[in-house]
Amino acid sequence: MRQKRSYGRVLVVSTLVGCLEVALTAVVVLVYVRTQPPPDTPPDWAAIGGSLIALTPLVGFVSFLLTLVFVLPAVALVDLLSRGLGGRTAWWAAPPAVAALLAAPVLVFATYNDARTGDTLVFWASATASLSLGVVSALPRGDGLLRRVALWGTAVVAGTGVLGALGLAVGLLPAYEPPRIGPETMTGSWFDHTGNTLVFTPDGRVTASGVGGRSAVDYPGNAAPSCSGSGTWVYEGGRDVWTQKVHVDIPGCAWPAWNVGGTAGEPRLQQEIGGPGSGRLYKLRKA
Repeated sequence: MRQKRSYGRVLVVSTLVGCLEVALTAVVVLVYVRTQPPPDTPPDWAAIGGSLIALTPLVGFVSFLLTLVFVLPAVALVDLLSRGLGGRTAWWAAPPAVAALLAAPVLVFATYNDARTGDTLVFWASATASLSLGVVSALPRGDGLLRRVALWGTAVVAGTGVLGALGLAVGLLPAYEPPRIGPETMTGSWFDHTGNTLVFTPDGRVTASGVGGRSAVDYPGNAAPSCSGSGTWVYEGGRDVWTQKVHVDIPGCAWPAWNVGGTAGEPRLQQEIGGPGSGRLYKLRKA
């Protein structure tokens, strides 16, 4: 005799799957961040970790609510279709059922917010895939389902993190590196976020206009006047992309050598500000 469906267990299993999906997304984002140029201000990982822990109950509640509104009705629709097929579980019906249940709220939300059609379709497809995984995971009727989902889900999240770290370590994933530039890349204008410029010429001359200024309000412990004037510059290749430097010598501008950052398409010259190890960067980008 076929075991009766426990919708309470469906609710718990699907909620757990939703939480595991969020955890997996966080791991993927962390790996992806390692492939991108560092931000001007370093992230506070302790605060981010604390926020993630604090948000765990909210994630669980949202997953529970989505399960209640979409997954349970989708499971009921799959069960109804399965009975029409002689009792065989219609796994393939989960995505169409979820998509149908999501259609109305997604359409209302997109219309109210004047969202673009392409973005709406991507969101609809992503939400359908995410919730369908909860439906499919909760469909089996055997004992020990919750334990199996928890074990396998945790293994997938942990395995993704380990594989991502190994991929970055051995070079299978493109961990961020600054671009290799040269004297030919240096020539031209480089400017900061307020429009102050350093202009390099091929003959080794450079002109600064208001570069490097930091107000006492924005940097109370490390204020610095802006620098203007003319001088010379030298590019130093270094032993690798991380050690290449640009030395700029302008009377009255006590700058250390500029480091290279950004990407090959959008190179940056940058200085660390706020003291050694602060991680805060002042950047110039090529015009």
